[in-house]
Amino acid sequence: MTMRSIEILVGLFIAAGCVALLFLAMKVSNLSEIGGGNHYQVYAYFNDVGGLKINAPVSAAGVQIGRVDSIQYDSKNYEAKVVMSIKDKYHNFPVDSSASIYTSGLLGAQYIALSPGSSEHSLKNGDRIRYTQSAVVLEKVIGQLMVKLTSK
Repeated sequence: MTMRSIEILVGLFIAAGCVALLFLAMKVSNLSEIGGGNHYQVYAYFNDVGGLKINAPVSAAGVQIGRVDSIQYDSKNYEAKVVMSIKDKYHNFPVDSSASIYTSGLLGAQYIALSPGSSEHSLKNGDRIRYTQSAVVLEKVIGQLMVKLTSK
């Protein structure tokens, strides 16, 4: 093999490695799903979102059905407003559904879990999910436990 063909092979190998790293980064960050397909947006207010981040999964029965689009502080309600983008194929969630913020694992990332209600009417674009459960913040729980243990 000539020196020129070795250089070309090394260049191709480096390029393939870069493409593989880009693909892996897209899969790990779930950016490959953003913008694909049709979605509708719903929102909910939470007292505490904990460490919830934009693009966090929205799931129902353990299946990812959407993503968190935005998190903003609403100074009128003194709560966090979370806007979620739900895939159109999951358009049949009842209007009395509830949204809860959970943590995957003990120290994992947070996500929103939707639990369907029993209404015959479905959520539509721009609707509000009224029943919410805020995030359980581990520091608060530990603090409350320490107060109880030291007060005895």
